[in-house]
Amino acid sequence: MLKTLPVDDAIGMVLPHDITEIVRDSHKKVAFKKGHIIRPEDIPHLKRLGKDHIYILTLENDEIHEDEAAEILARALAGEGVVLKAGPDEGKITLAAARDGLLRVNTESLYRFNLLGEVMCSTLHDRTPVKEGEIVAGTRLIPLVGKRSLVERAAAIASQAGHVLQVRTMRRARCGLIITGNEIFYGRIADRFEEVLRKKLDNLGSCVHSVELAPDDPSLIAAAIHRSLSAGADLIVTSGGMSVDPDDVTRAGIIAAGATDSVYGSPVLPGAMFFIGRIGNVPVIGVPACGMFHKITVLDLILPRVLTGEEIGREELAALGHGGLCRNCPTCSYPSCSFGK
Repeated sequence: MLKTLPVDDAIGMVLPHDITEIVRDSHKKVAFKKGHIIRPEDIPHLKRLGKDHIYILTLENDEIHEDEAAEILARALAGEGVVLKAGPDEGKITLAAARDGLLRVNTESLYRFNLLGEVMCSTLHDRTPVKEGEIVAGTRLIPLVGKRSLVERAAAIASQAGHVLQVRTMRRARCGLIITGNEIFYGRIADRFEEVLRKKLDNLGSCVHSVELAPDDPSLIAAAIHRSLSAGADLIVTSGGMSVDPDDVTRAGIIAAGATDSVYGSPVLPGAMFFIGRIGNVPVIGVPACGMFHKITVLDLILPRVLTGEEIGREELAALGHGGLCRNCPTCSYPSCSFGK
């Protein structure tokens, strides 16, 4: 139950919540913490903050304070790989990645959680690569005091199906790179693809296990893939040779190597001529030539998912069309942008 008291009569009272001070272009901070005992010298400051009245807080049995509610909600939302960043601050708790990985958000549960109205949770986008300690979500009870039954209902929704938030670990793959093309195999030009792919794999915690060069011959491409597999590669990535030109036969070489469950083409730009399949249990990814020119392509959306063990087929690729257009910003800010979201 909330009652109010004129601030001039509140000397000696204990504040039941944080009071925030916001100064444009300067700061946003807690001016008075919950539990602060109001002193005479505080009155002018409180009035400058627009606080002419102070709440007197008495909780009924079916009521809950924002701080306790935030703790309950945050713990219900946090699944594997997600931790509470700290205790309540101004009634809010932020959640962070407990490890490097790929953020998964149960968007249906999140929607039903937020549909309740007096509770809220905002998150990063589903399938965002995150680093240990990075904030992935924030939650709170919106009013200072709410119904305990509503908070318990929200927590029940949040904890279903592995919780709303998880950070899945990406395995450390041993990648076999197959660099295709007569122009590279015969030394007409220097290869630039290996450097690009090494960097992307390294950023995700994987490594290049072997590198094979192959000319534009399906049988020789297939042989190079098998040599990589025999050497212990548990991920194959090929470069180039994915377009409609007669010399672009990398896809045929992958299929000749025994790829199954293969899908060619994606509704993502850059990356329309993308290929993915499997040889046994080993994922095989065919990166079109745009992967060398553009900093971010469909590969950056798919590779983290593959490294968490997710199987990618036509349905998964088709879903990428919404948000799959890169804006080619002069300064790339991926993943802090709309690409793939």
